[in-house]
Amino acid sequence: MPRYFLEVAYKGINYSGFQIQQNTESTIQYHVEKALNTLLKIQVNLTGSSRTDAGVHALQNFFHFDFHTVFDTTWLYKLNAILPHDIVIKNITEVAIEAHCRFDALSRTYHYYIYQKKNPFLEDSAYYFPYTINLELMNEAAAVLMEYTDFTSFSKRNTQVKTFNVTLIESKWVREKDCIYYKVKGNRFLRGMVRGLTATMLQIGREKIDINGLHHIIQAKDCTKASFAVPAHGLFLTEVKFPFAI
Repeated sequence: MPRYFLEVAYKGINYSGFQIQQNTESTIQYHVEKALNTLLKIQVNLTGSSRTDAGVHALQNFFHFDFHTVFDTTWLYKLNAILPHDIVIKNITEVAIEAHCRFDALSRTYHYYIYQKKNPFLEDSAYYFPYTINLELMNEAAAVLMEYTDFTSFSKRNTQVKTFNVTLIESKWVREKDCIYYKVKGNRFLRGMVRGLTATMLQIGREKIDINGLHHIIQAKDCTKASFAVPAHGLFLTEVKFPFAI
């Protein structure tokens, strides 16, 4: 039976997360499965790649599913017509039957966007933070993160992961037009991790925590030491990288 990777993008502000959950229809997976089931008239079960929390956006994320025949390319338009306006299927690609969109992913990249001057066009896609911040210090902090692999302090509680080890490939702050954003790329991410890193570095940018303080937070392996006080709507999953072409 052929296996397909489904590439999806979405504005997450109206949803309670990426992965299907009990007692709610407000997830990305629920709506994509519903669209597939409506069009194909059979039950299609999706496996997700990178989970995103309630309110988080994605420019690129993936599901995979098995389907008994060749997927008609004209169905893509029909699926998008069924889906809500803030979810789009960008592509559906046949892959090797053993391919897995979660376990085969080499890296994920996130951006967390911040704006500092009032702008109504950014309020759903970036965090309004109208305070003076030292971007040089924040980039120094972002570089410090690359020295570590245990990010227990930046994982929210009530998680079922077996390890808190993450390999960061890139970590930096970037200024772009009306925004600054934190770009972080890693082999995996923990629950709430990017928001925890962002919020803590904003405290460094405001000079409420110094670089030695960041080392102490990481080494404490205690999530009560870090800050998670940034909203979900500034966070974007921007890329999921695989060892094969999609």
